[in-house]
Amino acid sequence: MSRRQFLASAAAIGAASAVQSLIIPPAAWAAAPKIIRADTRVIEVAGRAANVLGLVQPDGTHGLTVSAADGFQVRLENALAAPTLIHWHGLTPPFGQDGVPDLPQPLLQPGQSYDYNFPIATPGTHWMHAHTLQEQQLLAAPLIVTDPAEDGADEQPVVVLLHDFSFKTPEELLAGLTGSAPASDNGGMAGHAMSGMGTQGMSTERGMAMPMDVNDIEYDAYLSNDRTLDDPQVFTVERNGTVRLRLINGATATAFWIDTGTLEGEVIAVDGNPVVPLRGSGFPLAMGQRIDIRLSIPGDKGAWPILALREGGVQRTGFVLATMGGEVKRIASAGDRAGPPLDLSFETRLAAAKPLAERIADIHEPVELGGAMQGYSWTLNGRTWSNHQPIPVKKGGRVELTMRNASMMGHPMHLHGHHFQVVAIDGRRFAGAVRDTVWMPPMREVTVAFDAVNPGTWAFHCHHLYHMATGMMTVVDYIA
Repeated sequence: MSRRQFLASAAAIGAASAVQSLIIPPAAWAAAPKIIRADTRVIEVAGRAANVLGLVQPDGTHGLTVSAADGFQVRLENALAAPTLIHWHGLTPPFGQDGVPDLPQPLLQPGQSYDYNFPIATPGTHWMHAHTLQEQQLLAAPLIVTDPAEDGADEQPVVVLLHDFSFKTPEELLAGLTGSAPASDNGGMAGHAMSGMGTQGMSTERGMAMPMDVNDIEYDAYLSNDRTLDDPQVFTVERNGTVRLRLINGATATAFWIDTGTLEGEVIAVDGNPVVPLRGSGFPLAMGQRIDIRLSIPGDKGAWPILALREGGVQRTGFVLATMGGEVKRIASAGDRAGPPLDLSFETRLAAAKPLAERIADIHEPVELGGAMQGYSWTLNGRTWSNHQPIPVKKGGRVELTMRNASMMGHPMHLHGHHFQVVAIDGRRFAGAVRDTVWMPPMREVTVAFDAVNPGTWAFHCHHLYHMATGMMTVVDYIA
């Protein structure tokens, strides 16, 4: 694929510009940088070999774990045959090291590398991924930032990246959605080739009663750490032990419900930010979001499946926690009933453990989310990326964005370079979770607040890859 096609199909940003080098020379680094390589891999999906992409260390480890005390000292190497660049989702780097193509860093050409070096403000469960259609090809991996204050904690980390998988290319999937390919070869357009799944559920909140589009694409498989439930990953755990699930929804177009089964869990963080602990066994997880769940393992031997149920469908993926000698039983890849659409009931119950300081906002900006399956064009304030209008902010100001979803599909909205706090839902004010990605159901309104402390021009977009690629993106732009 040519660079022009690559940028156009992925909604990469703007005209290329010279990169202002913000890194410390390697000779001044406290330690040698960690190396992460964008490369090809072969995995098995439903008994078939699949050629995919990945982010691997030189020893073959998929993903990366760093300490917040060391900062982010990473060399990204492009071992692919095509240009690429990686976004460090959840981190707040200085402008120029965020990994969005041409904002301002150009794509890395095959064989090129780039050294990143910046402090880490937020330890937690994060991830890294291409900001292009390569994300669909599994160019994504966990990025765990450990907190020195938690060193020695008596808990076992279990890190899992969820994904949706198709044997079709992302270009084929996108062409099917936009109508530039025959409907019989479109990967499953909602409301047409999805066995009725396109209008699964009704938006009845706030007095509405309208059909809701839930899923755009029928995928061939849903993965947990590259594996389906036909052959799930089994994590060996200790009796009476404590497990910290670090779950990442790296899917491009699929939201999930996390089901911990008989092990009631305690949510302790979302999007890498601590929350007041909240107990339960079922939790929503939109594209781009992360959730940390603490589980207590019983004293008897056993095996406990942790499932991710596809929103609006019977398909599911997951993994198993098992003690030595615990019997691991076969788990079907489809459940008995479809999972409901994601809503905001969980969000309304969350409270930040470290909320923003109380302050009157200096800037209030409305953001209307629009679009429809017909024509497959998605907008922010009535505009696509090609004619987007930046959201202006001033350094040091408190900014509130009030998002209203006027479309009939949910959108996970992600802001780069910052973390925001959910401060109102449908006009009701409360001190909600601190996040970087928030779910926007149809016909609902969410207000988020953040402090403008990281100057630059930052992407703000829907984290449904194909909604972003067809226009649902703008920027938050610092002005003098």
